[in-house]
Amino acid sequence: MASQTETTNPEADRPVILIVEDEALTIMDLGDVLEEGGYDTVQCASAERALSILQARPDICGLVTDVQLSGRVDGFELANSVAQARPNLPILIVSGRASPDPERMPAGAQFLARPCAGEDILARLKGLMPQC
Repeated sequence: MASQTETTNPEADRPVILIVEDEALTIMDLGDVLEEGGYDTVQCASAERALSILQARPDICGLVTDVQLSGRVDGFELANSVAQARPNLPILIVSGRASPDPERMPAGAQFLARPCAGEDILARLKGLMPQC
């Protein structure tokens, strides 16, 4: 009986996180940290673009968003839209300028104040997503 080896792509089963941030260096650094932490990332700078990505990508299993974004919609509004469209999607809102507003935070979402390291965001995300 011949032995059959199966080739697998170890990155094919990595959870996909959507990062929404309009500061280029911040999004690149965070993307690197999350990818080194075992995630694949999809990155964009506006809430409008994020919503279209989420609609097209059912494989996305987590959202990290800044509050202040390019475009007309801020991170709180994005988080609420996402929570309505995909109620079980873990959401982490990060900001150095805004504070967590209980009236604007969707149920289940978490807030992390900056300054914080990418590793802090990674740790919080892993806590939000034990199943991924």
